[in-house]
Amino acid sequence: MVAGLAFLATAIATVFAQATSVRYARTKAPHQGAWTFALILFALASAALAIGAATSWDEGTFKVFYLLGAVLNVPWLALGTVYLLAGRSVGSKVRTGLIFFSGLATGVILTAPIHGTIDPVGNIPQGSDLFGALPRALAGIGSGVGAVVVFAGATWSAIRFARRHAPGSGALAGGNALIAMGTLVLASGGLIQGFVGQDEAFVISLAAGIAVIYAGFVVASGGRRVRAVDVSSDDSSRRKTLPANVLGNSSSTSTRVGSL
Repeated sequence: MVAGLAFLATAIATVFAQATSVRYARTKAPHQGAWTFALILFALASAALAIGAATSWDEGTFKVFYLLGAVLNVPWLALGTVYLLAGRSVGSKVRTGLIFFSGLATGVILTAPIHGTIDPVGNIPQGSDLFGALPRALAGIGSGVGAVVVFAGATWSAIRFARRHAPGSGALAGGNALIAMGTLVLASGGLIQGFVGQDEAFVISLAAGIAVIYAGFVVASGGRRVRAVDVSSDDSSRRKTLPANVLGNSSSTSTRVGSL
């Protein structure tokens, strides 16, 4: 069950990353690039978890899983939220700090000594049992702050769109609400641990959380398409009432028309 759900999470994250990478290639929007990178990290961390659970855990597999999943993944996902809500200037400054944090964390995790022994066929290894204070602090800061940013940004966006009455706003509000809910699901493994066991609870929250966030992305994307069609239709009706020299002739450009 653990390996199967981890592989499922890997597959969902891979499809999700492919969708955001297509958008990034088309728009060059920095938040799409940050999300794509975060989802690649998520997929690799889930793959390491699946391999460790299906075959055997060792120091290398555990450190890859811990670094990419517990430390780096959520901060890069949060960077996309910062870009989207705070703008390119603020996002670029945060990215510079995040690159430094990522380099520091990579060096610390890969060189950190392991305290105790990793059971090759046992439960998912826990950082609290195997690492010292600094690796655990990096995980707490990265995942904790990042999750708060993603949840707060998605919740704020959902409320903002819910208050609007424009076409597509309902889908955008619902999509952001799903993203906020998925973030909570990813952090909820401990809540269901008593029902199905520690490892099972973790992978259920992992697979379900990324699936809900992906669903939010799909729903919000539908809302954006509705808004784009509505704006395009509105622009077309406006242009039909404009003078010919504004609509465009041999001396005017499509850029001017497109900016109306």
